[in-house]
Amino acid sequence: MENGLVVVEETSHHAALLREAAQYARGGDAELVVLAFATGEEIGPGVRKIESIGEIEGISDDDGEDAIIDAAETELEKFVQRTLDETAVEYTVAVNVLSEGYGMGTLNAAAEYDCDHVFIAGRKRSPTGKAIFGDWIQRVLLNFDGAVTVSLEEDGGRAADS
Repeated sequence: MENGLVVVEETSHHAALLREAAQYARGGDAELVVLAFATGEEIGPGVRKIESIGEIEGISDDDGEDAIIDAAETELEKFVQRTLDETAVEYTVAVNVLSEGYGMGTLNAAAEYDCDHVFIAGRKRSPTGKAIFGDWIQRVLLNFDGAVTVSLEEDGGRAADS
């Protein structure tokens, strides 16, 4: 692995995934891109937070998308620093506005940041649930041309679209 993409939200499950990715990266002297998504609905008039990485203090809906993204990246940086503590691994943080599903957003980000390994967290779902609601993780597994590490959580997780 040269570059790994870690898709996170501010949860304990994602923090564990980030620590695992950091160990893997450190062992191979690789770099990580730690990515959070914001949907178009979360970046716009009347919106004061980006759900995936928590409340952003001091930002209002009048500040514009660029200011909100900058503030979100600052909050993501704090999450990564808290999670990795003193772990010696090179990383970059990014917040991408999601205009397509999580699967395509992840694939596009992996290509944009030239990543050869993707780390994602999900939740266990029944085969019926996957068939009815789609599964963005399955999209990444089937379409990413590289290694994919998936950490499954029994309960919780985000039921994202494909």
